[in-house]
Amino acid sequence: MRTRLAIKTHAILERFFPERRLFLRSDNDTRFIRLKSGTQAVAFTGAVLVVSWTTIATAILLMDSIGAGNFREQAKREQITYQQRLNALSHERDSRASEALAAQNRFNAALKQISSMQSELLESETRRRELETGIDVIQATLRDTMKDREDVSDKLASLQEQIQGGTTAMAASGDDSTLDILSDALAKTAAERDQVVADAQAALVRAAEMQAEIEQMQVKNDTIFRQLEDAMTVSVKPLDKMFEKAGMNPDTILAQVRKGYSGQGGPLTPLSFSTRGEEPSEDTMRANRILNQMDRLNLYRIAAQKAPFSSPLKDAFRFTSGFGYRWGRLHAGTDFAAPHGTPIYATADGVVTHADWSSGYGRLVKIQHEFGIETRYAHMSKIRVKSGQRVSRGQRIGDMGNTGRSTGTHLHYEVRVGGNPVNPMIYIKAANDVF
Repeated sequence: MRTRLAIKTHAILERFFPERRLFLRSDNDTRFIRLKSGTQAVAFTGAVLVVSWTTIATAILLMDSIGAGNFREQAKREQITYQQRLNALSHERDSRASEALAAQNRFNAALKQISSMQSELLESETRRRELETGIDVIQATLRDTMKDREDVSDKLASLQEQIQGGTTAMAASGDDSTLDILSDALAKTAAERDQVVADAQAALVRAAEMQAEIEQMQVKNDTIFRQLEDAMTVSVKPLDKMFEKAGMNPDTILAQVRKGYSGQGGPLTPLSFSTRGEEPSEDTMRANRILNQMDRLNLYRIAAQKAPFSSPLKDAFRFTSGFGYRWGRLHAGTDFAAPHGTPIYATADGVVTHADWSSGYGRLVKIQHEFGIETRYAHMSKIRVKSGQRVSRGQRIGDMGNTGRSTGTHLHYEVRVGGNPVNPMIYIKAANDVF
């Protein structure tokens, strides 16, 4: 069986690979090499395998190269898109910063205008009260004058009767001196009567002038009241929304500010004009409502200084990582990227509770603010404050760096309320919508 199979296999090989001889001739001798069918078949199979492997490997390399080129191109396109998006965000942030600065300037100008209008209103109200008092005095004087005029008129009539009754007797007796005395008294009384009448007319004219001035001042006060009421509505409503968007109850915050306030520029006391036991006038009630709104606005100004509504950076930057879970762990803040050494500023008034190295944070500054809020500024290259130091919003506290567990120069900024991390952009965006 084996012999037949071997013979058949050899015959097949002989058909495709007939036996060959390679002759090698030299100067002295001639030799040959015998190539059997099996040897040729093994060589051919090996050559086919080598060529096939080379072809497949080359194809794989070409496909990998093409695929890698596509991936690189796609990565480049994604990188360009990402960079364009970052540039757009940076441009939008710069625009928002400019708008915020302009709005802050307008807000400060409005506060100055409101303060000026308030002073003008108070002066006008005081002047109006003085004019009303003056009118009361003039009216009292006018009543006294009218009474004096009546007395003088009675006296004049009595003198005239005495003169008429005694003229005949005095003429008969020839007493000219008595007649002269009565004539002088009559003339003097008539002059006093004329003076009283003139004073009364002058008092009436002055009273009319003062009444016209009061009416003009009332019109002016009404205009001022309307302007102040509009200004208060425009100024206070957005601030209410700002604190609400930041998750802070406005009434609770303002009550806390009012309770703990001390210093200049604090809560205002409503006006209490003298009403002589009468009900407050409409102007008094309007003035007190406006002052209450101004008190609320001023308390908002104080509260805004104590809450982290501003950005920790004033120079150009880009956001590199936001608040939320990342790789299964909570990223408890927002990352801002900018050149090494970029100034970092406190986002609210407060007290520095930590200014030193802190494990993965690197050089870290912690600031404790009002309302149970704490801010953290990590990975600094240099710290410019000390623990226990009181800082103000906008005060420089350090420089941006790459210390601690960091993959590049950036600021890791956190906001914690009651010890729990919250998204810092809630406060920054809430302020951007207002300022």
